[in-house]
Amino acid sequence: MMPLDVDLNAATREELLAVIAAQQATIAALQARVAALEQRLGASSGTSMPGTKPATATRSKASGRPRKRRAHGFARRRSRPTQRVVHAADQCPDCGSRLRGGWVHRRREVLELPVAPVQAVEHVIVARQCPRCRTRVLPADPLAGVVDGQQRLGTRVVSLIVTLREEARLPVGVIQWYLRTVHQLTLSRGAIVAACRRVADRGRAAVAALREQIRASPVVHADETGWRQNGVNGYVWTFCTPTERYFVRGTREGQMVDAVLGEAFAGVLCTDFYVGYQHYPGCKQKCWAHLLRDIHDLTVLYPTDVALRRWAKQVQKLYRRAVAFTSTDARARLRAQRRYEQRLLALCQPYLEDPTAVQAKLCRRIQRHLPELFVCVAEPAVPADNNAAERSLRHLVTSRKISGGTRSDQGTETKMILASLFGTWRARGLDPWQVCQHLLALPQV
Repeated sequence: MMPLDVDLNAATREELLAVIAAQQATIAALQARVAALEQRLGASSGTSMPGTKPATATRSKASGRPRKRRAHGFARRRSRPTQRVVHAADQCPDCGSRLRGGWVHRRREVLELPVAPVQAVEHVIVARQCPRCRTRVLPADPLAGVVDGQQRLGTRVVSLIVTLREEARLPVGVIQWYLRTVHQLTLSRGAIVAACRRVADRGRAAVAALREQIRASPVVHADETGWRQNGVNGYVWTFCTPTERYFVRGTREGQMVDAVLGEAFAGVLCTDFYVGYQHYPGCKQKCWAHLLRDIHDLTVLYPTDVALRRWAKQVQKLYRRAVAFTSTDARARLRAQRRYEQRLLALCQPYLEDPTAVQAKLCRRIQRHLPELFVCVAEPAVPADNNAAERSLRHLVTSRKISGGTRSDQGTETKMILASLFGTWRARGLDPWQVCQHLLALPQV
């Protein structure tokens, strides 16, 4: 039986070798065929076969020139890992053998936020006695920058609460939920309100300094919007520059302008056409965005009025020419201002006293505010619109829609101070949480 088995294995081996040889011959023939087809396709169309890389991957498809190297890559960079978790199988799923060693198959970055419980830090202040003069010595201001005043909430916690309240516009209940869920810190509504009030008290001097900076600015934007306090209607005024924001609540009378800007203000006041700004004796620039919007609304209301449509296009064309005017000569800019005023008045003159003209009211408004429409031509630093004031109010208006206003004089004062502080930090591109911590860490005066 042994010789028979040996002969049978030898015959099987010879058959397998013959099959392998035939397959190798077939593979070689197919590779030669593929190479011939690739060469023929490349010669006829100048491209390689679908699914294969071109011979010069760095060349441009259109021109054939090498692709211009970028100054920097735009791929998303991986963060430096703060923790590494290795995943490896311990045994083979087929035979159950124990597995060891291995190599890195792939890596994957996962960003995760850990639950960070609040830390209850006990600060122990040790008193020591001088061995020579027997004087009791305590550390100088050991909690400076750690906690503000006689409270248990640290500056970082208070800053986080006020930032969530003012910058993120979160309701008090949502802030309570966040602190309880993420930081396992349970606070009452009164504690959150008191934290906001504390930051407002510490920022009162900074807001007063902001008002003085606005008064000294050559250009100030102003606007107002509604704000309810305990169900009573009122108005919030904003006075802003590119780097300062100041908010105050009061009536809608013009005396609010005098109270904020003071008698010494001599800059240009950019406003809309509200009558409350008219008593200001200094230079004013009226908002062209409001005027052009009213003109557009009028053309929509009277779509078949050919004369109105032609007049509207002429006014818009004159405005575009005015804002595009540039000159380094102050006299030339002043002459251009007078010239544009005369042209605009000429466009409105035929309709001032025409009772049938639908644009007569707008023409009379233009005539009344004519010296205040092209100050932007004579003063390049003055914009032609009041969009800056409206953008500064947008954050407060959104907060008003969420909360509905404030409930008391103290709450309104806190809101205006915080809006001024955070609005200024936002305009200056500062991190409000970090700056708020710095404010609380400053020594009290």
